[in-house]
Amino acid sequence: MRVLFVCLGNICRSPSAEGVFRARLQRAGLAERVEVDSCGIGHWHVGKAPDERAQAAARKRGIDIAGLRARVLDAADYRHFDYILAMDHDNLAAIEAGRPVDCRATVDLFLSYAGRPDDAVPDPYFGGDEGFETVLDLIEAASDGLIDEIRRRLAGS
Repeated sequence: MRVLFVCLGNICRSPSAEGVFRARLQRAGLAERVEVDSCGIGHWHVGKAPDERAQAAARKRGIDIAGLRARVLDAADYRHFDYILAMDHDNLAAIEAGRPVDCRATVDLFLSYAGRPDDAVPDPYFGGDEGFETVLDLIEAASDGLIDEIRRRLAGS
């Protein structure tokens, strides 16, 4: 199973989701069965580490995302991943706009796995530190729901 998290620049929300989801998979005993990655829609931060504030917030929760580097969604991602999960509606629209006809991935808003199918993970980039904490709270809730979904799919395969 392969999961890709997508946000605008791949320096705040999606690398945070990647880090949290990896940690949750480890705790659930599924780390060896699920590949996780993140990327952005825009190219502004390619090759850069996650925002320092995102790193600090994740570190407070025992998660190290410092080694991650930003990249952009590309055509191969549509064929490689089983889940392509957007942080907000604009990201989802960009993913759908580039989606090839043969894409079999589940493409959705990430918060749909937290029982919030119409909600977005807010972009904390232009706000204060508390925004990064809120983002992590939302990511944790959605991660648990996604793990439940993946467990069901793996059990059925």
